[in-house]
Amino acid sequence: MHQEDTISAIATPPGAGSVGIVRLSGEEAIAVAGAMFRAKSGKNMEDIAAGSVTYGYVIDEKGDVLDEALMLMMKTPHSYTKEDVVEFQCHGGPVALRAVLERTYMLGARPAERGEFTKRAFFNGRLDLSEAQAVMEVVGAKTEASLRMAVGHLSGRFSERIRELRHKALDMIAHLEATIDFPEEEIDDVVIDDVRAQVAAMRDEVDAMLKTAHAGRILSGGLKTAIIGKPNVGKSSLLNAMLFEERAIVTNIPGTTRDSIEAYADVGGVPLCLIDTAGIRKAKDAVEKIGVERARACVQEAALVLAIFDGAAPMSEEDKEILALAKDKETIFLLNKSDQLSALDAMSERVIHEAAPEASILRISAKTGEGMEELGTLIRDKAYCGELNGDEASFVHDAREEDILRRVYGYLTDTLQTVENGMSADFIVIDLRSVWETLGEITGETAGDGIIDAIFSKFCLGK
Repeated sequence: MHQEDTISAIATPPGAGSVGIVRLSGEEAIAVAGAMFRAKSGKNMEDIAAGSVTYGYVIDEKGDVLDEALMLMMKTPHSYTKEDVVEFQCHGGPVALRAVLERTYMLGARPAERGEFTKRAFFNGRLDLSEAQAVMEVVGAKTEASLRMAVGHLSGRFSERIRELRHKALDMIAHLEATIDFPEEEIDDVVIDDVRAQVAAMRDEVDAMLKTAHAGRILSGGLKTAIIGKPNVGKSSLLNAMLFEERAIVTNIPGTTRDSIEAYADVGGVPLCLIDTAGIRKAKDAVEKIGVERARACVQEAALVLAIFDGAAPMSEEDKEILALAKDKETIFLLNKSDQLSALDAMSERVIHEAAPEASILRISAKTGEGMEELGTLIRDKAYCGELNGDEASFVHDAREEDILRRVYGYLTDTLQTVENGMSADFIVIDLRSVWETLGEITGETAGDGIIDAIFSKFCLGK
């Protein structure tokens, strides 16, 4: 990436829309914009105030109009990238947007790489690496809880905790190195006791952060959830009830669902990637056989399984096969059709408990909605591990951050062991430097170019 280049890209999603945005950033952004924009008022670019919106026309090299547009100009450092930035808000048709974009190329801008606008914001100090990652989390948030977590990271709440930990480690390093510089003065036991207490407290804080990682990953990427059961037990009805829409076809004919249906649902703030699978039974034809095989594969890949049984009918051999398939997974067992009074659900519950003693079992009615609120609470408890306070803004939100914090936890444990072994201050400093440097990988202060490039390569064009 050459930051001296001026870059441009379409900043709105592909496809037709009422408005589309073409964004420019770099030293020549204003010059490029001035060569392709004619203000309705007749003002020149140097007469247009930064931060103002100007109505006019995007023109081609002959002076012919390509599109009407609103132009927003922002001057360094008061922009997203902290460079000169110009945005053209045009009509949202793909042909018109492409014409405007190609005009920027003709005037010297080059196509932006994936995430390059945000990457420039990072290199120019507007965002740290954790905040930059949160940009795409905000864009892709699937529930309000997901959005709270992403906005919390974007606003720097998570980064501030990391910086506080780094500052504590650096303070201890500076204090200990000051004593190393005067070897004739022995280190006071009070100093060592203070280091021990601070490191232990830091380790407790890192441990508390790590406990949020499971929920953070779910809020960020969704909890892959397979709905399984034999034909006609209410799998598709459950999917529709959780989505609050008729997403899947529901009939009283067994085997209606022959392929997997995927959809996102907001359940208690937890984004679920729900997969309604084909009914598991001995297949009657080749198509159904493929559907059943996919259903089995979905169970193995899912992070959560909703195994549904007919609470108004006795357990069948097919039910027992499903029970065996799900019992070793994170599973909630659902006895459906609770609106049809029957003593059989108690028998089914006993069979499930015998196969999976720690199982979560819930009686529901996908038809009337009975038990659905309780199901949402149970799913939320499983996602949040039943011990979090719901402060999503400070959750660890991806595997990279979790891995870094696990390494930090290990270095803090090593530091405590070094102290307990009575080793010299030099060795304590070595351990604390590992803590300080590793924490810096989260904010990007000590992250390598390869890591930075990998993160921004996941961004969309124009962001």
